[in-house]
Amino acid sequence: MARFRRSVRTHALTAVATAVAATALYGVSTAGADGSVPRSDKEIPNLTNVVNEIKAYYGDTTDASGEHHASADSSYARQVAGIEAKAGAYLRQAVRHPRPGRKPAIVLDVDDTSLLTYNYELEVGFNYTPASNDAYIQNKNMDAVFGMPALVNWAADHGVTVFWITGRPETQRAASVRNLAAVGYRSPADTAHLYLNTKAPTSYLPCSAPTYTCTTTEYKSGTRKHIESLGYDITADFGDQYSDLNGGYAGRTFKLPNPMYYLP
Repeated sequence: MARFRRSVRTHALTAVATAVAATALYGVSTAGADGSVPRSDKEIPNLTNVVNEIKAYYGDTTDASGEHHASADSSYARQVAGIEAKAGAYLRQAVRHPRPGRKPAIVLDVDDTSLLTYNYELEVGFNYTPASNDAYIQNKNMDAVFGMPALVNWAADHGVTVFWITGRPETQRAASVRNLAAVGYRSPADTAHLYLNTKAPTSYLPCSAPTYTCTTTEYKSGTRKHIESLGYDITADFGDQYSDLNGGYAGRTFKLPNPMYYLP
């Protein structure tokens, strides 16, 4: 989907994400991520309940065409607003005290950091496939993550260069640019500022040649290192997965909430 995958994407309805959901939503000890096997059904959260909890968290609404949307007064929106308030305060300080000789920048993931995949996830029943995801991205616009266009545009207006690093493939570049602009991001998402995963040998990614073996963290942190080599100081890195944020080359990281899936 909008993210880099070396392996199969792990959804809320799979064993690993079920374990994560169980811990986050129900506080029970469950199995999956560590390879252990549940000894009883009581150790496994009910999938219907997990989906209903996710929908309640996002404040699920549907429009006249049946498209699902998160609500601006949902727990999700409030949690995102709290994170953005901290990020905004940090960026205000950063632009007042830039690193000498370096150009300030921020980096963002796309899916569930800049754009919200919620409607797609509901449409496919959390059953991601490359084909269904590509068809969605090519033909529909995802909603913006609440508040992110305003935060990003403020940074750009105050001299901060905006970069996106996403796992979306090159074939989704035009659709990604269209969607980001449609929901209010004013910074150029051109080839110099929007990095997509080509899974091809890249001079600044040692793990990409001779055979591409980059993990998500290696791809994203290596790309941030490359951006900094161009004279930028990445003051903040935003992502919904820890693999978006690990690996350094950012002054501070901001983790956006995403209970729908987990990407190592």
